[in-house]
Amino acid sequence: MQAMLAQCKAELLRTVRNRKFVVMALLMPIIFYFIFTSTIDADTDIGGVEWKAYYLMSMTVFGVIGGSLNTIGIRFAQERRQGWVQLLRITPLPTATYIFSKIAAQLVLNLGTIVLMFLIGALFRGVHLTAWQWIGSGLWIWLGVMPFLALGTLIGTIRSVEAVQVISQILFMAMSALGGLWMPMQTMPVLMQKIALWLPSYRYGQGAWNIIGGGAVDWIGVTVLAAYVLLFMVLSSYIMKRQEAV
Repeated sequence: MQAMLAQCKAELLRTVRNRKFVVMALLMPIIFYFIFTSTIDADTDIGGVEWKAYYLMSMTVFGVIGGSLNTIGIRFAQERRQGWVQLLRITPLPTATYIFSKIAAQLVLNLGTIVLMFLIGALFRGVHLTAWQWIGSGLWIWLGVMPFLALGTLIGTIRSVEAVQVISQILFMAMSALGGLWMPMQTMPVLMQKIALWLPSYRYGQGAWNIIGGGAVDWIGVTVLAAYVLLFMVLSSYIMKRQEAV
Protein backbone atom coordinates (compact mmCIF):
# COMPACT_ATOMS: atom_id res chain seq x y z
CA MET A 1 0.00 0.00 0.00
CA GLN A 2 2.82 2.41 0.88
CA ALA A 3 4.53 1.74 -2.45
CA MET A 4 1.29 2.36 -4.32
CA LEU A 5 0.68 5.66 -2.51
CA ALA A 6 4.22 6.80 -3.24
CA GLN A 7 3.79 5.90 -6.90
CA CYS A 8 0.46 7.76 -7.04
CA LYS A 9 2.05 10.86 -5.51
CA ALA A 10 4.86 10.74 -8.04
CA GLU A 11 2.36 10.41 -10.92
CA LEU A 12 0.34 13.35 -9.60
CA LEU A 13 3.36 15.62 -9.41
CA ARG A 14 4.61 14.63 -12.86
CA THR A 15 1.23 15.19 -14.48
CA VAL A 16 0.59 18.57 -12.86
CA ARG A 17 3.96 19.76 -14.16
CA ASN A 18 3.06 18.62 -17.66
CA ARG A 19 2.06 21.63 -19.78
CA LYS A 20 0.07 19.45 -22.21
CA PHE A 21 -2.17 18.31 -19.36
CA VAL A 22 -2.76 21.88 -18.20
CA VAL A 23 -3.69 22.98 -21.73
CA MET A 24 -5.90 20.01 -22.62
CA ALA A 25 -7.65 19.53 -19.30
CA LEU A 26 -7.95 23.11 -18.07
CA LEU A 27 -7.19 25.97 -20.45
CA MET A 28 -8.93 24.71 -23.61
CA PRO A 29 -12.28 23.79 -21.99
CA ILE A 30 -12.34 27.02 -19.98
CA ILE A 31 -11.61 29.15 -23.05
CA PHE A 32 -14.15 27.30 -25.20
CA TYR A 33 -16.75 27.59 -22.46
CA PHE A 34 -16.42 31.36 -22.19
CA ILE A 35 -16.35 31.83 -25.98
CA PHE A 36 -19.41 29.73 -26.78
CA THR A 37 -21.49 30.92 -23.83
CA SER A 38 -20.72 34.50 -24.87
CA THR A 39 -21.48 34.14 -28.59
CA ILE A 40 -24.65 32.06 -28.05
CA ASP A 41 -27.47 33.23 -25.82
CA ALA A 42 -26.77 31.60 -22.46
CA ASP A 43 -30.50 31.12 -21.85
CA THR A 44 -31.06 29.12 -25.06
CA ASP A 45 -32.59 25.71 -24.34
CA ILE A 46 -31.03 22.45 -25.60
CA GLY A 47 -33.42 19.61 -24.89
CA GLY A 48 -34.96 21.54 -22.02
CA VAL A 49 -31.57 22.48 -20.51
CA GLU A 50 -30.13 26.00 -20.48
CA TRP A 51 -27.23 26.39 -22.89
CA LYS A 52 -24.83 27.63 -20.21
CA ALA A 53 -25.50 24.51 -18.11
CA TYR A 54 -25.55 22.15 -21.09
CA TYR A 55 -22.24 23.46 -22.41
CA LEU A 56 -20.68 23.36 -18.95
CA MET A 57 -21.20 19.59 -18.97
CA SER A 58 -19.84 19.39 -22.53
CA MET A 59 -16.65 21.27 -21.71
CA THR A 60 -16.11 19.42 -18.44
CA VAL A 61 -16.33 16.11 -20.31
CA PHE A 62 -14.09 17.58 -23.02
CA GLY A 63 -11.44 18.56 -20.45
CA VAL A 64 -11.53 15.23 -18.62
CA ILE A 65 -11.19 13.28 -21.89
CA GLY A 66 -8.32 15.49 -23.06
CA GLY A 67 -6.41 15.21 -19.80
CA SER A 68 -6.93 11.46 -19.52
CA LEU A 69 -6.33 10.41 -23.11
CA ASN A 70 -3.22 12.48 -23.70
CA THR A 71 -1.61 11.98 -20.30
CA ILE A 72 -2.06 8.22 -20.00
CA GLY A 73 -1.15 7.37 -23.58
CA ILE A 74 1.92 9.58 -23.86
CA ARG A 75 3.22 8.64 -20.41
CA PHE A 76 2.97 4.90 -21.12
CA ALA A 77 4.73 5.31 -24.46
CA GLN A 78 7.52 7.42 -22.97
CA GLU A 79 8.18 5.03 -20.11
CA ARG A 80 8.11 1.99 -22.37
CA ARG A 81 10.67 3.61 -24.68
CA GLN A 82 12.85 4.63 -21.73
CA GLY A 83 12.82 1.09 -20.38
CA TRP A 84 10.81 1.79 -17.22
CA VAL A 85 8.46 -1.12 -17.82
CA GLN A 86 11.35 -3.55 -18.19
CA LEU A 87 13.00 -2.11 -15.07
CA LEU A 88 9.83 -2.64 -13.04
CA ARG A 89 10.05 -6.38 -13.63
CA ILE A 90 13.18 -6.59 -11.48
CA THR A 91 11.75 -4.42 -8.67
CA PRO A 92 9.32 -5.42 -5.88
CA LEU A 93 6.64 -3.12 -7.38
CA PRO A 94 3.98 -5.26 -9.12
CA THR A 95 3.02 -4.28 -12.65
CA ALA A 96 -0.63 -4.03 -11.59
CA THR A 97 0.30 -1.46 -8.94
CA TYR A 98 2.23 0.53 -11.53
CA ILE A 99 -0.80 0.69 -13.85
CA PHE A 100 -3.31 1.28 -11.05
CA SER A 101 -1.25 4.17 -9.66
CA LYS A 102 -1.43 5.94 -13.03
CA ILE A 103 -5.19 5.47 -13.26
CA ALA A 104 -5.73 6.51 -9.62
CA ALA A 105 -3.57 9.63 -10.05
CA GLN A 106 -5.46 10.57 -13.21
CA LEU A 107 -8.80 10.13 -11.43
CA VAL A 108 -7.67 12.53 -8.70
CA LEU A 109 -6.65 15.10 -11.32
CA ASN A 110 -9.91 14.60 -13.19
CA LEU A 111 -11.82 15.33 -10.00
CA GLY A 112 -9.94 18.62 -9.74
CA THR A 113 -10.87 19.46 -13.34
CA ILE A 114 -14.55 18.74 -12.65
CA VAL A 115 -14.65 20.87 -9.50
CA LEU A 116 -12.86 23.75 -11.24
CA MET A 117 -15.20 23.71 -14.25
CA PHE A 118 -18.28 23.52 -12.04
CA LEU A 119 -17.07 26.47 -9.96
CA ILE A 120 -16.45 28.52 -13.11
CA GLY A 121 -19.92 27.74 -14.43
CA ALA A 122 -21.60 28.61 -11.14
CA LEU A 123 -19.59 31.74 -10.31
CA PHE A 124 -19.02 33.30 -13.73
CA ARG A 125 -21.99 32.10 -15.79
CA GLY A 126 -24.63 31.77 -13.10
CA VAL A 127 -25.36 28.08 -13.68
CA HIS A 128 -27.98 26.96 -11.16
CA LEU A 129 -28.48 23.25 -10.54
CA THR A 130 -29.86 21.24 -7.65
CA ALA A 131 -27.45 19.55 -5.26
CA TRP A 132 -28.29 16.18 -6.83
CA GLN A 133 -27.63 17.50 -10.34
CA TRP A 134 -24.22 18.87 -9.35
CA ILE A 135 -23.23 15.72 -7.48
CA GLY A 136 -24.81 13.25 -9.91
CA SER A 137 -23.33 14.81 -13.04
CA GLY A 138 -19.96 15.20 -11.32
CA LEU A 139 -19.87 11.55 -10.27
CA TRP A 140 -20.93 10.44 -13.75
CA ILE A 141 -18.17 12.47 -15.42
CA TRP A 142 -15.62 11.27 -12.86
CA LEU A 143 -16.40 7.56 -13.18
CA GLY A 144 -17.51 7.49 -16.81
CA VAL A 145 -14.02 8.34 -18.07
CA MET A 146 -12.90 4.70 -17.89
CA PRO A 147 -13.20 4.02 -21.67
CA PHE A 148 -10.79 6.88 -22.36
CA LEU A 149 -8.31 5.73 -19.74
CA ALA A 150 -8.44 2.29 -21.37
CA LEU A 151 -8.01 3.88 -24.81
CA GLY A 152 -5.03 5.85 -23.53
CA THR A 153 -3.46 2.61 -22.32
CA LEU A 154 -4.07 1.04 -25.74
CA ILE A 155 -2.50 3.98 -27.57
CA GLY A 156 0.43 3.84 -25.15
CA THR A 157 1.37 0.40 -26.49
CA ILE A 158 2.71 2.16 -29.61
CA ARG A 159 6.48 2.40 -29.26
CA SER A 160 6.84 5.80 -30.93
CA VAL A 161 6.06 8.68 -28.56
CA GLU A 162 5.68 11.04 -31.50
CA ALA A 163 3.09 8.75 -33.10
CA VAL A 164 1.22 8.47 -29.80
CA GLN A 165 1.04 12.26 -29.51
CA VAL A 166 -0.38 12.62 -33.01
CA ILE A 167 -2.84 9.72 -32.74
CA SER A 168 -4.14 10.72 -29.30
CA GLN A 169 -4.64 14.30 -30.46
CA ILE A 170 -6.48 13.25 -33.63
CA LEU A 171 -8.74 10.85 -31.71
CA PHE A 172 -9.41 13.42 -29.01
CA MET A 173 -10.43 16.16 -31.43
CA ALA A 174 -12.41 13.83 -33.71
CA MET A 175 -14.37 12.23 -30.89
CA SER A 176 -15.05 15.61 -29.31
CA ALA A 177 -16.38 17.12 -32.53
CA LEU A 178 -18.35 14.09 -33.73
CA GLY A 179 -19.58 13.27 -30.23
CA GLY A 180 -21.40 16.58 -29.85
CA LEU A 181 -19.09 18.11 -27.24
CA TRP A 182 -18.31 21.22 -29.27
CA MET A 183 -21.83 21.72 -30.59
CA PRO A 184 -25.05 19.83 -29.75
CA MET A 185 -25.72 16.71 -31.77
CA GLN A 186 -29.10 18.16 -32.75
CA THR A 187 -27.33 20.71 -34.96
CA MET A 188 -25.39 18.05 -36.90
CA PRO A 189 -26.38 16.40 -40.21
CA VAL A 190 -28.40 13.19 -39.86
CA LEU A 191 -25.46 10.94 -40.82
CA MET A 192 -23.22 12.49 -38.16
CA GLN A 193 -25.97 12.06 -35.59
CA LYS A 194 -26.13 8.36 -36.35
CA ILE A 195 -22.35 8.07 -36.04
CA ALA A 196 -22.38 9.93 -32.71
CA LEU A 197 -24.68 7.34 -31.16
CA TRP A 198 -21.86 4.78 -31.36
CA LEU A 199 -19.09 7.03 -30.05
CA PRO A 200 -17.99 6.84 -26.40
CA SER A 201 -17.61 10.64 -26.31
CA TYR A 202 -21.30 11.20 -27.09
CA ARG A 203 -22.51 8.54 -24.66
CA TYR A 204 -20.22 9.99 -21.99
CA GLY A 205 -21.61 13.49 -22.46
CA GLN A 206 -25.15 12.18 -22.78
CA GLY A 207 -25.11 10.85 -19.23
CA ALA A 208 -24.28 14.30 -17.81
CA TRP A 209 -26.80 16.08 -20.07
CA ASN A 210 -29.54 13.67 -19.00
CA ILE A 211 -28.81 14.16 -15.31
CA ILE A 212 -28.98 17.96 -15.39
CA GLY A 213 -32.07 17.70 -17.60
CA GLY A 214 -33.90 15.85 -14.85
CA GLY A 215 -33.71 12.49 -16.59
CA ALA A 216 -31.87 9.27 -15.84
CA VAL A 217 -28.67 7.82 -17.22
CA ASP A 218 -29.33 6.02 -20.51
CA TRP A 219 -28.51 2.33 -19.94
CA ILE A 220 -27.86 1.86 -23.64
CA GLY A 221 -25.17 4.49 -23.26
CA VAL A 222 -23.75 2.70 -20.21
CA THR A 223 -23.63 -0.54 -22.21
CA VAL A 224 -21.81 1.18 -25.09
CA LEU A 225 -19.23 2.67 -22.71
CA ALA A 226 -18.72 -0.68 -20.95
CA ALA A 227 -18.21 -2.39 -24.31
CA TYR A 228 -15.52 0.13 -25.22
CA VAL A 229 -13.75 -0.42 -21.89
CA LEU A 230 -13.72 -4.18 -22.46
CA LEU A 231 -12.58 -3.82 -26.08
CA PHE A 232 -9.72 -1.44 -25.30
CA MET A 233 -8.55 -3.49 -22.30
CA VAL A 234 -8.53 -6.75 -24.26
CA LEU A 235 -6.65 -5.18 -27.17
CA SER A 236 -4.05 -3.46 -24.97
CA SER A 237 -3.47 -6.65 -22.92
CA TYR A 238 -3.06 -8.71 -26.09
CA ILE A 239 -0.60 -6.24 -27.65
CA MET A 240 1.45 -5.97 -24.44
CA LYS A 241 1.75 -9.75 -24.19
CA ARG A 242 2.85 -9.95 -27.81
CA GLN A 243 5.43 -7.25 -27.28
CA GLU A 244 6.76 -8.95 -24.14
CA ALA A 245 7.03 -12.25 -26.02
CA VAL A 246 9.12 -10.57 -28.71
